[in-house]
Amino acid sequence: MKIYLIDDDPNILNILKIIIQTRNLGEICGLCGSPVDALEDLKYIKPDIVMVDLLMPGMDGITFVGQAKAQYPDIGYIMLSQVSNKDMISSAYESGVEFFIQKPINAIEVENVLSRVIQSITMKRALSSMQNIFAASMQDVMPKAPAQKKEPAHITKAKDILQRLGIIGEIGSKDIINVVDYMITHRDIASDMTLTELCARFSDTPKSVEQRIRRTANTAMVNLAHLGLEDYSNDTFMEFSNTLFNFEQIRTEMDHIRGRNLKGGNVKIRNFLNALVSYCYK
Repeated sequence: MKIYLIDDDPNILNILKIIIQTRNLGEICGLCGSPVDALEDLKYIKPDIVMVDLLMPGMDGITFVGQAKAQYPDIGYIMLSQVSNKDMISSAYESGVEFFIQKPINAIEVENVLSRVIQSITMKRALSSMQNIFAASMQDVMPKAPAQKKEPAHITKAKDILQRLGIIGEIGSKDIINVVDYMITHRDIASDMTLTELCARFSDTPKSVEQRIRRTANTAMVNLAHLGLEDYSNDTFMEFSNTLFNFEQIRTEMDHIRGRNLKGGNVKIRNFLNALVSYCYK
């Protein structure tokens, strides 16, 4: 494993280097006398183990490990110290230090501690690998959620038109979309079917479906008439007043809203549906 050494004393660095190399404890990937510089080195060197002195100018070992652990949590951290203060040692463990090596440096202690850290890292990696393999195998055996089908373009177009007419929230809008969808996907037979027969494809009570469609289409006509009264050049009014509806009936409804007629306009439902199909099938 790759080992990075930090100590402001060059003699300590040299002693550690000799012990690690002569006992084949790992590969020395870097030496540094400054914890601040070491934080920069870790971005590129990516060691498996860092051995760092506790007391150094500029930044102490505990602060260094706290910052390094936050960025590189998988590295094993070993603290070098000749201090035996319990509070300081406790702070070091809290920062992320796994083991201490007491100064003056003892080759046997260095070997024992490094061997334990290497074993700990190896076990953690093996466990992580097993967890990943298990997770992958579970994904293979778990039933996959069926992919959602993309909405046909003609249905999207129908919804857009109903939205512009202000009736997408009406209870009959879903019935209209169902009928339009059927008329487009079954063009060979739908053209000869009555409205009641079309509605029967979706309900055991086709008359109720037909009534909902009529009420919703009538609401669309009323909404369109109001648009025309507010702005005769409104894009929605101009586009649909003489296509989805008979313009004379729209004008009758407009006069009814003004109070000029007692009776409003009416909608020829089959013509409305046929025109809607033509728009959606373009």
